[in-house]
Formats: sequence, C-alpha cells, structure tokens
Amino acid sequence: MRMDDAGVLRKLQLQELEEIRNDAYESSKIYKERTKAFHDKIISLKEFVVEQKVLLFHSRLKLFPDKLRSWWVVPFIVVKVYAHGAVDIESPKTGKSFKVNAHRLKPFYEGFQSTDIDVMALEPPPVVT
Repeated sequence: MRMDDAGVLRKLQLQELEEIRNDAYESSKIYKERTKAFHDKIISLKEFVVEQKVLLFHSRLKLFPDKLRSWWVVPFIVVKVYAHGAVDIESPKTGKSFKVNAHRLKPFYEGFQSTDIDVMALEPPPVVT
C-alpha cells in the first residue's frame, strides 16, 4: 500500500469513530434527560404552613441501631417557613425551637375520625340437624 492511501483511510476511520462517539454522547444525554423528567414527575413537593404538625427524621448515628425503632420523631409544630427551604419547628413537650431543612420533615397526619359508622349485629348460623 502507498502511504498516501493509508493516511486517507486512517483519517476516514478516525472520522467515523468520532461520529460514533458523538452519537453515543447524544444518546446518553437524551437518556439522562428522560430519566430526570421521570424522576422529577414522581417527586411530591412538600409545603409546610405555620401551626402544622410535622415529623422530624432522626438521623443520629448509633453504634447499635434498633431495627424496629422508627426513624421519625413525633410531632413538632411549624413556627416559621423560610423561602430557601428551611423551617423553624418547636417541640410541644419542651418548648424548644430550632431550624431544620425541609427535606428532613414530613407532614404528620393524625388519626381520621369517622362519624358515619354502621353497626351490624351478627347472628350465629342456624344449626342443621
């Protein structure tokens, strides 16, 4: 083979390799955008209001964590909500208030009271002889 032909062939191969790399980059970019859109669609935004009861995520590191212990400390009351995502909460037991990130909170739902309760009397089945 002549050196000129080999050089032209090598340049074509490098250009094809560069095109394949660009296509892979675009495909991964599209995949990441779709995955992010799907994930963002699932996320529910938490909005807190003053006097709302919330649960606080208990994230202290312990050497021997309890398996069945809840990671959520109940309940705190929202005192102030900041625009940048911080929330002032107050403990009703101690009266102490402190600032936490809103990601560490979730709304506290008290038990729902149902007023329309139907009572049915059950009778034992008849004995067949």
